Amino acid sequence: MPKDILLNDDLDLRIINGDFVVGESTSQHQKMLILSDKGEFKEVPMRGVGSRRFLEDDTPDNLAREIRQEFYTDGMIVNKIKIESDLTIQIDANYNE
Repeated sequence: MPKDILLNDDLDLRIINGDFVVGESTSQHQKMLILSDKGEFKEVPMRGVGSRRFLEDDTPDNLAREIRQEFYTDGMIVNKIKIESDLTIQIDANYNE
């Protein structure tokens, strides 16, 4: 399980008593990969799902395929991805340890 500096719901640094909060960050990494477009990470410009590109796509399979590929590239084992009709995403994936 990776540990990292955690972000709040607004994607700002989570700070308590003047200190950064550090903790288990798998779900945070997943969220950032899904929301980020390719080119947003300077060190790995081809990383990111760019989920906004799929908003008008009729089949959620394309989004699921892109998520699975990006998670695998990031070192995760993906057990299940389910995308509901309202575009709610359920993910069962963890980093390979």
